[in-house]
Amino acid sequence: MDEPTTLDAAERDLLTGSLRRAMSESSGPALDAALADLGWPDLLAEVPGFAVPTVFGLLGETGAHASVLLDVLGRADAGEAAVPFAGGRWVLWSRAAEAAATSVDQDLPLSPASAGTAPSEEALARGRWALGWWLLGSGRAALALARAHVLERHQFGRPLAAFQAVRHRLAETLVALDGARATLELADAAVCGADPDAALIAALAKAAAGQAALTAARHCQQVLGGIGFTAEHDLHRHVRRILVLDGLLSSSVELTRQAGAHLRTTGSAPRLAQL
Repeated sequence: MDEPTTLDAAERDLLTGSLRRAMSESSGPALDAALADLGWPDLLAEVPGFAVPTVFGLLGETGAHASVLLDVLGRADAGEAAVPFAGGRWVLWSRAAEAAATSVDQDLPLSPASAGTAPSEEALARGRWALGWWLLGSGRAALALARAHVLERHQFGRPLAAFQAVRHRLAETLVALDGARATLELADAAVCGADPDAALIAALAKAAAGQAALTAARHCQQVLGGIGFTAEHDLHRHVRRILVLDGLLSSSVELTRQAGAHLRTTGSAPRLAQL
């Protein structure tokens, strides 16, 4: 997945704006078609280091969804595919179907599956890397909603943002998300550069992103109070999305345990970053 330098800053900004508009206007199969018109398959093949962080990050921030995970897993021609889920389970992702009553997430076309074919190690690394960016985007969306809420709402004559406990929760969320982003940027270079440790780095990046997104879900729901638990506010969509994405291709807890088992087996830890 060596990445040629084919996009300058202006081109990246233009594409990012077009992708954001597409995700703000459509979701599901309609968004799949819009992304195809914007050249998603070519972007994924030629500039994955731009395409994956941008597309998956924007999916998280906008709350939209598309079947681009199947493309990253090397199943671009499949109408549906079984994907590993936490706890040794499987879910079926269908490109054409809308979410149904049996869906794992009422917004995603995911349904329980009995079994499937495990992705290759390379495909699994790419998928976990992509899901990490999606989780990060969802966590940032939750933080943005919580921030807007505490700036607008008042209690005892003061904005909620003036209370130290609220600030601490949001600050902890921001630190967790920024740390996850740094780990994902490391995975960008590893996966696109065919690093021999790419599988381990991608697993750790998804684990970090999952833990950060779960931190965002927990703190932001508390900051929003009662309304954060209702369907009237958009936060519940991002919280549910975070829970589902964390489970896809192994959860953050499972990945952390797998990484620990790998280190015990090898007896050493590779240098994953030059500090």
